Amino acid sequence: QLQLVESGGGLVQPGGSLRLSCAASGFTLDYYAIGWFRQVPGKEREGVSCISAGGGYTYYADSVKGRFTISRDNSKKTVYLQMNSLKPEDTAIYYCARRVQSCTLVAGNFGSWGQGTQVTVSS
Repeated sequence: QLQLVESGGGLVQPGGSLRLSCAASGFTLDYYAIGWFRQVPGKEREGVSCISAGGGYTYYADSVKGRFTISRDNSKKTVYLQMNSLKPEDTAIYYCARRVQSCTLVAGNFGSWGQGTQVTVSS
């Protein structure tokens, strides 16, 4: 059975760091681009980052460039999102999702999603 499970969220102070993990099972991760998205109540789901199936191409929303880094370890069937210099506006539920085609930051182009992990940035 296909599963994407996010973990690593929590409460951090502004300027702090977190590393989110997206663990895949039930499918071959190597064939899929993986995106990270975030959502807060009352707002649309926002694309944060995406990494190509082979890991050679990465994409970031302007709001996180220079602060977030996406990576993948296909042998561990896991994709990571390293988040540094966190700001209160980064507070959201973070989701990972898969796409058989190339990277995009448009949420509607991803067909399978994890359950999300909460990230709260507050003093």
